[in-house]
Amino acid sequence: MSATQIDVAASSLSLLADVAARLNSETEIVRKATGVLECTVRSLGATECSLWLETPRGLVSAVRAGKLGATVEGITAILDGTAAADASVAVRRLSMGTRHLGALVLRIEGGIPAEAIIAFGAVANMLSPVLGWAESTRILQADIERHTRSIEEERRFIHQVVDSLPVSLYVIDRDYRIKAWNRNREGGSQGVQREAALGKTIFEILHRAPAEKLRREFDEVFRSGRIQQFTIETRATGEPRTYRITKIPMQVVEGELASHVITIGEDVTDFAATQERFAQSEKLAAMGQLAAGVMHEVNNPLATISSCADSLSARLDDLEGSGVDVPAASRETLGIIQSEVNRCKNIVGSLLDFARPVPREKAPIDMNASVEQTLSLLKHQKQFKRLSLQTFLEPNLPPVLACAEQMLQVLIALLQNAADAMEHEGTITVRTRRGPSSHEAVLVEVIDEGAGIARTDLPHIFEPFYTTKGPGRGTGLGLSICYSIVTGHGGRIEVDSAVGAGSTFRMLLPEGTTNE
Repeated sequence: MSATQIDVAASSLSLLADVAARLNSETEIVRKATGVLECTVRSLGATECSLWLETPRGLVSAVRAGKLGATVEGITAILDGTAAADASVAVRRLSMGTRHLGALVLRIEGGIPAEAIIAFGAVANMLSPVLGWAESTRILQADIERHTRSIEEERRFIHQVVDSLPVSLYVIDRDYRIKAWNRNREGGSQGVQREAALGKTIFEILHRAPAEKLRREFDEVFRSGRIQQFTIETRATGEPRTYRITKIPMQVVEGELASHVITIGEDVTDFAATQERFAQSEKLAAMGQLAAGVMHEVNNPLATISSCADSLSARLDDLEGSGVDVPAASRETLGIIQSEVNRCKNIVGSLLDFARPVPREKAPIDMNASVEQTLSLLKHQKQFKRLSLQTFLEPNLPPVLACAEQMLQVLIALLQNAADAMEHEGTITVRTRRGPSSHEAVLVEVIDEGAGIARTDLPHIFEPFYTTKGPGRGTGLGLSICYSIVTGHGGRIEVDSAVGAGSTFRMLLPEGTTNE
Protein backbone atom coordinates (compact mmCIF):
# COMPACT_ATOMS: atom_id res chain seq x y z
CA MET A 1 0.00 0.00 0.00
CA SER A 2 1.41 3.37 -1.04
CA ALA A 3 1.87 6.29 1.30
CA THR A 4 -1.00 8.08 -0.42
CA GLN A 5 -3.29 5.09 0.09
CA ILE A 6 -2.21 4.91 3.72
CA ASP A 7 -2.99 8.60 4.16
CA VAL A 8 -6.42 8.14 2.53
CA ALA A 9 -7.15 5.06 4.68
CA ALA A 10 -6.09 6.94 7.80
CA SER A 11 -8.21 9.88 6.78
CA SER A 12 -11.12 7.51 6.14
CA LEU A 13 -10.75 5.96 9.57
CA SER A 14 -10.56 9.41 11.10
CA LEU A 15 -13.61 10.38 9.11
CA LEU A 16 -15.55 7.32 10.29
CA ALA A 17 -14.58 7.98 13.90
CA ASP A 18 -15.61 11.63 13.58
CA VAL A 19 -18.88 10.66 11.87
CA ALA A 20 -19.67 8.05 14.53
CA ALA A 21 -19.00 10.58 17.28
CA ARG A 22 -21.26 13.17 15.63
CA LEU A 23 -24.07 10.69 15.02
CA ASN A 24 -24.02 9.62 18.65
CA SER A 25 -23.84 13.10 20.13
CA GLU A 26 -25.99 15.31 17.89
CA THR A 27 -29.77 15.25 18.36
CA GLU A 28 -30.92 17.15 15.31
CA ILE A 29 -30.67 15.39 11.97
CA VAL A 30 -29.77 18.54 9.99
CA ARG A 31 -26.93 19.42 12.32
CA LYS A 32 -25.76 15.82 12.25
CA ALA A 33 -25.75 15.72 8.49
CA THR A 34 -24.05 19.12 8.15
CA GLY A 35 -21.19 18.05 10.37
CA VAL A 36 -20.80 14.74 8.55
CA LEU A 37 -20.73 16.35 5.11
CA GLU A 38 -18.22 19.03 6.13
CA CYS A 39 -16.01 16.36 7.70
CA THR A 40 -16.25 14.28 4.52
CA VAL A 41 -15.28 17.21 2.27
CA ARG A 42 -12.37 18.08 4.52
CA SER A 43 -11.03 14.53 4.98
CA LEU A 44 -11.36 13.41 1.37
CA GLY A 45 -10.53 16.73 -0.26
CA ALA A 46 -13.90 16.59 -2.01
CA THR A 47 -15.35 19.35 -4.16
CA GLU A 48 -18.92 18.61 -2.98
CA CYS A 49 -20.74 16.31 -0.62
CA SER A 50 -24.53 16.70 -0.52
CA LEU A 51 -27.50 14.97 1.11
CA TRP A 52 -30.78 14.67 -0.79
CA LEU A 53 -34.01 13.52 0.84
CA GLU A 54 -36.79 11.54 -0.80
CA THR A 55 -40.14 13.39 -0.82
CA PRO A 56 -43.48 12.85 -2.64
CA ARG A 57 -42.24 15.42 -5.16
CA GLY A 58 -38.94 13.58 -5.70
CA LEU A 59 -35.43 14.28 -4.41
CA VAL A 60 -34.91 17.54 -2.59
CA SER A 61 -31.54 18.99 -1.57
CA ALA A 62 -31.41 19.03 2.23
CA VAL A 63 -27.80 19.71 3.30
CA ARG A 64 -24.60 20.23 1.34
CA ALA A 65 -20.91 21.02 1.90
CA GLY A 66 -18.48 22.32 -0.69
CA LYS A 67 -19.26 23.79 -4.10
CA LEU A 68 -22.73 23.14 -5.59
CA GLY A 69 -22.60 21.00 -8.70
CA ALA A 70 -25.00 18.04 -8.54
CA THR A 71 -28.52 18.40 -9.93
CA VAL A 72 -31.70 16.51 -9.10
CA GLU A 73 -32.03 15.39 -12.72
CA GLY A 74 -28.48 14.02 -12.81
CA ILE A 75 -28.80 12.22 -9.45
CA THR A 76 -32.19 10.71 -10.40
CA ALA A 77 -30.82 9.48 -13.72
CA ILE A 78 -27.85 7.78 -11.99
CA LEU A 79 -30.12 6.14 -9.39
CA ASP A 80 -32.57 4.97 -12.08
CA GLY A 81 -29.69 3.55 -14.18
CA THR A 82 -30.57 5.72 -17.16
CA ALA A 83 -27.20 7.49 -16.92
CA ALA A 84 -23.77 6.46 -15.69
CA ALA A 85 -21.79 8.50 -13.18
CA ASP A 86 -18.45 9.80 -14.38
CA ALA A 87 -15.23 9.16 -12.46
CA SER A 88 -15.58 12.36 -10.45
CA VAL A 89 -19.09 11.63 -9.08
CA ALA A 90 -20.33 8.93 -6.70
CA VAL A 91 -24.01 8.50 -5.73
CA ARG A 92 -25.30 6.19 -2.99
CA ARG A 93 -28.98 5.56 -2.35
CA LEU A 94 -29.89 5.82 1.34
CA SER A 95 -32.46 3.20 2.30
CA MET A 96 -33.88 1.44 5.28
CA GLY A 97 -35.42 -1.87 4.37
CA THR A 98 -37.53 -1.27 1.29
CA ARG A 99 -38.06 2.40 2.04
CA HIS A 100 -35.98 4.91 0.06
CA LEU A 101 -34.83 7.77 2.28
CA GLY A 102 -32.75 9.79 -0.17
CA ALA A 103 -29.27 9.88 -1.70
CA LEU A 104 -25.72 10.90 -0.76
CA VAL A 105 -23.56 12.53 -3.47
CA LEU A 106 -19.74 12.87 -3.51
CA ARG A 107 -17.85 14.84 -6.16
CA ILE A 108 -14.06 15.08 -6.38
CA GLU A 109 -12.54 16.87 -9.32
CA GLY A 110 -10.06 14.67 -11.20
CA GLY A 111 -11.63 11.41 -10.03
CA ILE A 112 -12.49 9.62 -6.81
CA PRO A 113 -9.85 7.24 -5.38
CA ALA A 114 -10.96 3.75 -4.37
CA GLU A 115 -10.16 4.44 -0.71
CA ALA A 116 -12.42 7.51 -0.87
CA ILE A 117 -15.19 5.36 -2.36
CA ILE A 118 -14.85 2.98 0.60
CA ALA A 119 -14.98 5.81 3.11
CA PHE A 120 -17.88 7.43 1.25
CA GLY A 121 -19.80 4.13 1.30
CA ALA A 122 -19.19 3.82 5.04
CA VAL A 123 -20.54 7.34 5.59
CA ALA A 124 -23.63 6.46 3.50
CA ASN A 125 -24.15 3.26 5.52
CA MET A 126 -23.95 5.20 8.79
CA LEU A 127 -26.28 7.96 7.59
CA SER A 128 -29.01 5.55 6.41
CA PRO A 129 -30.11 4.28 9.86
CA VAL A 130 -29.92 7.81 11.27
CA LEU A 131 -32.18 9.10 8.52
CA GLY A 132 -34.44 6.08 8.97
CA TRP A 133 -34.66 6.66 12.67
CA ALA A 134 -35.37 10.35 12.11
CA GLU A 135 -38.03 9.52 9.52
CA SER A 136 -39.66 6.96 11.80
CA THR A 137 -39.54 9.42 14.69
CA ARG A 138 -41.08 12.13 12.52
CA ILE A 139 -43.84 9.77 11.37
CA LEU A 140 -44.44 8.63 14.95
CA GLN A 141 -44.53 12.21 16.20
CA ALA A 142 -46.89 13.16 13.38
CA ASP A 143 -49.14 10.20 14.28
CA ILE A 144 -49.06 11.15 17.94
CA GLU A 145 -49.84 14.77 17.11
CA ARG A 146 -52.64 13.70 14.76
CA HIS A 147 -54.16 11.37 17.35
CA THR A 148 -53.76 14.02 20.04
CA ARG A 149 -55.54 16.57 17.85
CA SER A 150 -58.24 14.03 17.06
CA ILE A 151 -58.76 13.24 20.75
CA GLU A 152 -58.78 16.95 21.61
CA GLU A 153 -61.26 17.72 18.82
CA GLU A 154 -63.47 14.84 19.94
CA ARG A 155 -63.27 16.06 23.54
CA ARG A 156 -64.19 19.60 22.46
CA PHE A 157 -67.02 18.27 20.32
CA ILE A 158 -68.44 16.22 23.20
CA HIS A 159 -68.21 19.27 25.46
CA GLN A 160 -69.99 21.36 22.84
CA VAL A 161 -72.73 18.73 22.54
CA VAL A 162 -73.18 18.57 26.31
CA ASP A 163 -73.10 22.37 26.59
CA SER A 164 -75.65 22.71 23.78
CA LEU A 165 -78.21 20.45 25.45
CA PRO A 166 -81.25 22.43 26.70
CA VAL A 167 -80.83 20.82 30.13
CA SER A 168 -78.67 21.30 33.19
CA LEU A 169 -76.18 18.46 33.54
CA TYR A 170 -73.47 17.52 35.98
CA VAL A 171 -71.60 14.32 36.94
CA ILE A 172 -70.27 13.24 40.34
CA ASP A 173 -68.05 10.33 41.39
CA ARG A 174 -68.43 8.09 44.43
CA ASP A 175 -66.77 10.73 46.60
CA TYR A 176 -69.55 13.13 45.52
CA ARG A 177 -67.00 15.28 43.69
CA ILE A 178 -68.07 17.06 40.51
CA LYS A 179 -66.40 15.70 37.38
CA ALA A 180 -68.50 17.46 34.72
CA TRP A 181 -70.59 20.62 34.77
CA ASN A 182 -72.24 21.91 31.59
CA ARG A 183 -72.76 25.54 30.62
CA ASN A 184 -76.49 25.40 31.30
CA ARG A 185 -75.64 24.89 34.99
CA GLU A 186 -73.88 28.27 34.93
CA GLY A 187 -77.02 30.29 34.20
CA GLY A 188 -79.86 31.47 36.41
CA SER A 189 -79.87 32.77 39.95
CA GLN A 190 -78.27 29.55 41.24
CA GLY A 191 -75.71 29.28 38.46
CA VAL A 192 -72.11 28.38 39.29
CA GLN A 193 -69.19 28.70 36.87
CA ARG A 194 -67.70 25.41 35.66
CA GLU A 195 -64.23 26.27 36.90
CA ALA A 196 -65.60 26.94 40.37
CA ALA A 197 -67.58 23.69 40.46
CA LEU A 198 -65.17 21.07 39.11
CA GLY A 199 -63.42 19.13 41.84
CA LYS A 200 -65.71 20.38 44.61
CA THR A 201 -68.21 18.17 46.37
CA ILE A 202 -71.79 18.58 45.25
CA PHE A 203 -72.73 19.62 48.78
CA GLU A 204 -70.40 22.62 48.58
CA ILE A 205 -72.01 23.81 45.34
CA LEU A 206 -75.68 22.95 45.89
CA HIS A 207 -75.56 24.25 49.42
CA ARG A 208 -79.22 25.33 49.40
CA ALA A 209 -80.39 21.72 49.13
CA PRO A 210 -80.33 19.56 52.28
CA ALA A 211 -77.07 17.62 52.15
CA GLU A 212 -78.51 14.45 53.66
CA LYS A 213 -81.35 14.39 51.16
CA LEU A 214 -78.90 14.76 48.26
CA ARG A 215 -76.66 12.06 49.72
CA ARG A 216 -79.58 9.63 50.02
CA GLU A 217 -80.60 10.24 46.41
CA PHE A 218 -77.10 9.62 45.06
CA ASP A 219 -76.49 6.63 47.32
CA GLU A 220 -79.70 5.01 46.10
CA VAL A 221 -78.55 5.32 42.48
CA PHE A 222 -75.06 3.99 43.32
CA ARG A 223 -76.59 1.12 45.29
CA SER A 224 -79.39 0.08 42.93
CA GLY A 225 -77.83 0.97 39.59
CA ARG A 226 -81.26 2.15 38.45
CA ILE A 227 -82.31 5.48 36.96
CA GLN A 228 -84.15 7.72 39.42
CA GLN A 229 -86.56 10.40 38.17
CA PHE A 230 -88.76 12.88 40.01
CA THR A 231 -90.30 16.33 39.61
CA ILE A 232 -89.71 19.37 41.79
CA GLU A 233 -91.26 22.83 41.87
CA THR A 234 -89.27 25.91 42.81
CA ARG A 235 -89.55 29.69 42.96
CA ALA A 236 -85.80 30.31 42.91
CA THR A 237 -86.16 32.50 39.81
CA GLY A 238 -89.03 34.48 41.30
CA GLU A 239 -91.78 32.65 39.43
CA PRO A 240 -92.97 29.07 39.87
CA ARG A 241 -91.07 26.64 37.64
CA THR A 242 -91.32 22.87 37.32
CA TYR A 243 -88.18 20.75 36.83
CA ARG A 244 -87.80 17.07 36.06
CA ILE A 245 -84.68 15.65 37.71
CA THR A 246 -83.14 12.47 36.31
CA LYS A 247 -80.22 10.67 37.99
CA ILE A 248 -78.49 8.12 35.76
CA PRO A 249 -75.87 5.58 36.93
CA MET A 250 -72.72 5.53 34.78
CA GLN A 251 -70.38 2.54 34.54
CA VAL A 252 -66.79 3.12 33.45
CA VAL A 253 -66.24 -0.65 33.26
CA GLU A 254 -69.19 -2.70 32.03
CA GLY A 255 -70.54 -5.11 34.62
CA GLU A 256 -69.15 -3.23 37.60
CA LEU A 257 -71.00 -0.95 40.00
CA ALA A 258 -71.75 2.57 38.88
CA SER A 259 -68.70 4.77 39.31
CA HIS A 260 -70.47 8.05 38.59
CA VAL A 261 -73.96 9.52 38.60
CA ILE A 262 -75.16 11.82 35.82
CA THR A 263 -77.79 14.31 36.97
CA ILE A 264 -79.98 16.03 34.38
CA GLY A 265 -82.39 18.84 35.21
CA GLU A 266 -85.04 19.77 32.63
CA ASP A 267 -87.32 22.78 32.82
CA VAL A 268 -90.69 21.16 32.03
CA THR A 269 -92.86 24.10 33.05
CA ASP A 270 -94.25 24.55 29.54
CA PHE A 271 -94.61 20.79 29.09
CA ALA A 272 -96.50 20.55 32.38
CA ALA A 273 -98.76 23.39 31.25
CA THR A 274 -99.37 21.58 27.97
CA GLN A 275 -100.20 18.39 29.83
CA GLU A 276 -102.56 20.35 32.03
CA ARG A 277 -104.27 21.83 28.97
CA PHE A 278 -104.50 18.35 27.45
CA ALA A 279 -106.03 17.02 30.67
CA GLN A 280 -108.43 19.93 30.60
CA SER A 281 -109.39 19.08 27.02
CA GLU A 282 -110.08 15.52 28.14
CA LYS A 283 -112.24 16.86 30.95
CA LEU A 284 -114.12 19.03 28.48
CA ALA A 285 -114.63 16.07 26.15
CA ALA A 286 -115.90 13.96 29.04
CA MET A 287 -118.19 16.78 30.08
CA GLY A 288 -119.47 17.03 26.53
CA GLN A 289 -120.30 13.34 26.49
CA LEU A 290 -122.04 13.66 29.84
CA ALA A 291 -123.94 16.73 28.68
CA ALA A 292 -125.04 15.00 25.48
CA GLY A 293 -126.47 12.17 27.56
CA VAL A 294 -128.46 14.23 30.05
CA MET A 295 -129.66 17.19 27.98
CA HIS A 296 -132.81 15.49 26.74
CA GLU A 297 -133.69 14.17 30.20
CA VAL A 298 -133.17 17.57 31.83
CA ASN A 299 -135.05 19.54 29.19
CA ASN A 300 -138.19 17.41 29.50
CA PRO A 301 -138.83 18.00 33.23
CA LEU A 302 -137.89 21.66 32.82
CA ALA A 303 -140.49 22.00 30.08
CA THR A 304 -143.08 20.31 32.33
CA ILE A 305 -142.28 22.57 35.29
CA SER A 306 -142.44 25.63 33.06
CA SER A 307 -145.83 24.54 31.66
CA CYS A 308 -147.19 23.89 35.14
CA ALA A 309 -145.96 27.31 36.30
CA ASP A 310 -147.65 28.97 33.31
CA SER A 311 -150.86 27.02 34.05
CA LEU A 312 -150.83 28.07 37.70
CA SER A 313 -150.19 31.68 36.70
CA ALA A 314 -153.19 31.56 34.34
CA ARG A 315 -155.33 29.99 37.09
CA LEU A 316 -154.35 32.80 39.48
CA ASP A 317 -155.35 35.32 36.84
CA ASP A 318 -158.75 33.60 36.54
CA LEU A 319 -159.22 33.63 40.31
CA GLU A 320 -158.34 37.33 40.52
CA GLY A 321 -160.78 37.98 37.66
CA SER A 322 -163.57 36.28 39.58
CA GLY A 323 -162.90 38.45 42.62
CA VAL A 324 -160.88 35.96 44.67
CA ASP A 325 -158.11 37.52 46.74
CA VAL A 326 -154.91 35.79 45.64
CA PRO A 327 -152.09 35.87 48.25
CA ALA A 328 -149.08 37.90 47.14
CA ALA A 329 -146.82 35.07 48.27
CA SER A 330 -148.35 32.82 45.60
CA ARG A 331 -147.45 35.26 42.85
CA GLU A 332 -143.96 35.62 44.33
CA THR A 333 -143.49 31.86 44.52
CA LEU A 334 -144.57 31.39 40.92
CA GLY A 335 -142.19 34.17 39.87
CA ILE A 336 -139.30 32.41 41.60
CA ILE A 337 -140.25 29.11 39.94
CA GLN A 338 -140.38 30.68 36.48
CA SER A 339 -137.13 32.61 37.07
CA GLU A 340 -135.26 29.52 38.21
CA VAL A 341 -136.66 27.45 35.34
CA ASN A 342 -135.42 30.08 32.89
CA ARG A 343 -132.03 30.06 34.62
CA CYS A 344 -131.88 26.28 34.30
CA LYS A 345 -132.78 26.58 30.62
CA ASN A 346 -129.95 29.06 30.12
CA ILE A 347 -127.52 26.69 31.83
CA VAL A 348 -128.74 23.78 29.72
CA GLY A 349 -128.52 25.92 26.58
CA SER A 350 -124.96 26.92 27.40
CA LEU A 351 -124.08 23.34 28.16
CA LEU A 352 -125.57 22.26 24.84
CA ASP A 353 -123.48 24.90 23.05
CA PHE A 354 -120.45 23.58 24.85
CA ALA A 355 -121.23 19.89 24.43
CA ARG A 356 -122.41 19.93 20.85
CA PRO A 357 -120.96 22.97 19.07
CA VAL A 358 -122.78 23.36 15.81
CA PRO A 359 -120.39 23.23 12.85
CA ARG A 360 -120.22 26.70 11.35
CA GLU A 361 -118.99 27.76 7.94
CA LYS A 362 -115.59 29.44 8.11
CA ALA A 363 -114.32 32.24 5.94
CA PRO A 364 -111.38 34.68 6.02
CA ILE A 365 -112.33 37.44 8.46
CA ASP A 366 -110.70 40.62 9.71
CA MET A 367 -110.37 40.44 13.51
CA ASN A 368 -110.22 44.24 13.72
CA ALA A 369 -113.68 44.37 12.12
CA SER A 370 -114.92 41.70 14.57
CA VAL A 371 -113.65 43.77 17.51
CA GLU A 372 -115.35 46.93 16.23
CA GLN A 373 -118.63 45.06 15.63
CA THR A 374 -118.53 43.61 19.15
CA LEU A 375 -117.94 47.02 20.74
CA SER A 376 -120.81 48.55 18.75
CA LEU A 377 -123.12 45.86 20.12
CA LEU A 378 -122.00 46.24 23.74
CA LYS A 379 -121.57 49.98 24.15
CA HIS A 380 -125.29 50.52 24.69
CA GLN A 381 -125.54 47.95 27.49
CA LYS A 382 -125.95 49.40 30.95
CA GLN A 383 -122.85 47.82 32.48
CA PHE A 384 -120.60 49.28 29.75
CA LYS A 385 -121.91 52.83 30.09
CA ARG A 386 -120.04 53.26 33.37
CA LEU A 387 -116.77 52.01 31.84
CA SER A 388 -114.30 53.41 29.34
CA LEU A 389 -113.50 51.30 26.28
CA GLN A 390 -110.31 51.87 24.33
CA THR A 391 -108.80 50.02 21.38
CA PHE A 392 -105.34 49.63 19.88
CA LEU A 393 -105.88 47.83 16.59
CA GLU A 394 -102.85 47.12 14.43
CA PRO A 395 -103.71 47.76 10.77
CA ASN A 396 -103.30 45.28 7.92
CA LEU A 397 -103.56 42.15 10.05
CA PRO A 398 -103.52 38.85 8.13
CA PRO A 399 -106.98 37.28 7.74
CA VAL A 400 -108.15 34.55 10.07
CA LEU A 401 -110.11 31.58 8.71
CA ALA A 402 -112.95 31.49 11.23
CA CYS A 403 -116.66 31.61 11.85
CA ALA A 404 -117.52 35.29 12.32
CA GLU A 405 -120.44 34.51 14.65
CA GLN A 406 -118.34 32.37 16.94
CA MET A 407 -115.55 34.96 17.06
CA LEU A 408 -118.22 37.51 18.00
CA GLN A 409 -119.46 35.14 20.71
CA VAL A 410 -115.95 34.79 22.18
CA LEU A 411 -115.27 38.55 22.15
CA ILE A 412 -118.64 39.32 23.79
CA ALA A 413 -117.98 36.73 26.52
CA LEU A 414 -114.49 38.09 27.24
CA LEU A 415 -115.69 41.72 27.34
CA GLN A 416 -118.64 40.85 29.60
CA ASN A 417 -116.28 39.01 31.94
CA ALA A 418 -114.00 42.06 31.98
CA ALA A 419 -116.99 44.31 32.82
CA ASP A 420 -118.13 41.94 35.59
CA ALA A 421 -114.61 42.07 37.09
CA MET A 422 -114.81 45.88 37.31
CA GLU A 423 -117.58 46.82 39.70
CA HIS A 424 -116.69 50.51 39.58
CA GLU A 425 -115.32 52.83 36.93
CA GLY A 426 -112.30 51.83 34.92
CA THR A 427 -110.98 51.10 31.44
CA ILE A 428 -111.25 47.99 29.31
CA THR A 429 -108.63 47.80 26.57
CA VAL A 430 -108.87 45.70 23.43
CA ARG A 431 -105.61 45.29 21.53
CA THR A 432 -104.81 43.44 18.30
CA ARG A 433 -101.43 42.83 16.74
CA ARG A 434 -99.49 40.40 14.63
CA GLY A 435 -98.45 37.13 16.25
CA PRO A 436 -95.01 35.49 16.14
CA SER A 437 -95.78 32.96 13.37
CA SER A 438 -98.38 31.86 10.82
CA HIS A 439 -99.73 29.37 13.38
CA GLU A 440 -100.28 32.26 15.78
CA ALA A 441 -100.70 35.01 13.19
CA VAL A 442 -103.17 37.28 15.01
CA LEU A 443 -103.16 38.12 18.69
CA VAL A 444 -106.23 39.65 20.38
CA GLU A 445 -106.08 40.85 24.01
CA VAL A 446 -108.87 41.97 26.33
CA ILE A 447 -107.38 43.81 29.31
CA ASP A 448 -109.33 44.91 32.37
CA GLU A 449 -108.51 46.81 35.55
CA GLY A 450 -110.55 44.56 37.79
CA ALA A 451 -109.83 42.66 40.97
CA GLY A 452 -107.74 40.02 39.20
CA ILE A 453 -107.74 36.26 39.59
CA ALA A 454 -106.05 34.39 42.42
CA ARG A 455 -103.14 32.16 41.42
CA THR A 456 -104.95 29.12 42.79
CA ASP A 457 -107.91 29.82 40.47
CA LEU A 458 -105.88 30.38 37.28
CA PRO A 459 -105.31 26.68 36.42
CA HIS A 460 -109.08 26.05 36.53
CA ILE A 461 -110.40 29.19 34.87
CA PHE A 462 -111.35 27.44 31.61
CA GLU A 463 -112.90 24.39 33.27
CA PRO A 464 -116.66 23.97 32.88
CA PHE A 465 -118.77 25.17 35.84
CA TYR A 466 -115.74 26.78 37.48
CA THR A 467 -116.43 30.43 38.27
CA THR A 468 -114.95 33.09 40.52
CA LYS A 469 -118.16 35.12 40.47
CA GLY A 470 -120.58 35.20 43.35
CA PRO A 471 -123.65 32.92 43.64
CA GLY A 472 -126.16 33.45 40.86
CA ARG A 473 -123.81 35.63 38.77
CA GLY A 474 -122.41 33.03 36.40
CA THR A 475 -122.77 29.48 35.16
CA GLY A 476 -119.05 28.82 34.82
CA LEU A 477 -119.50 27.83 31.18
CA GLY A 478 -118.66 31.08 29.35
CA LEU A 479 -114.88 30.68 29.35
CA SER A 480 -115.17 26.95 28.71
CA ILE A 481 -117.17 27.70 25.57
CA CYS A 482 -114.58 30.33 24.56
CA TYR A 483 -111.83 27.75 25.06
CA SER A 484 -113.71 25.19 22.95
CA ILE A 485 -114.33 27.67 20.12
CA VAL A 486 -110.77 29.02 19.98
CA THR A 487 -109.11 25.59 20.11
CA GLY A 488 -111.62 24.39 17.50
CA HIS A 489 -110.22 27.09 15.22
CA GLY A 490 -106.65 25.80 15.75
CA GLY A 491 -105.75 28.62 18.12
CA ARG A 492 -105.22 28.96 21.83
CA ILE A 493 -106.50 31.17 24.62
CA GLU A 494 -104.64 32.06 27.80
CA VAL A 495 -104.85 34.45 30.74
CA ASP A 496 -102.39 36.52 32.74
CA SER A 497 -103.71 37.84 36.02
CA ALA A 498 -102.82 38.75 39.56
CA VAL A 499 -104.98 39.81 42.46
CA GLY A 500 -105.40 43.57 42.45
CA ALA A 501 -103.68 43.99 39.06
CA GLY A 502 -106.46 43.12 36.64
CA SER A 503 -106.51 40.41 33.98
CA THR A 504 -105.43 39.99 30.36
CA PHE A 505 -107.20 37.37 28.26
CA ARG A 506 -105.26 36.60 25.11
CA MET A 507 -106.36 34.80 21.93
CA LEU A 508 -103.83 33.61 19.34
CA LEU A 509 -105.35 32.54 16.04
CA PRO A 510 -103.74 31.00 12.95
CA GLU A 511 -103.65 32.73 9.60
CA GLY A 512 -106.05 31.23 7.07
CA THR A 513 -107.47 31.64 3.60
CA THR A 514 -110.03 29.68 1.63
CA ASN A 515 -108.77 27.04 -0.78
CA GLU A 516 -110.36 27.99 -4.10
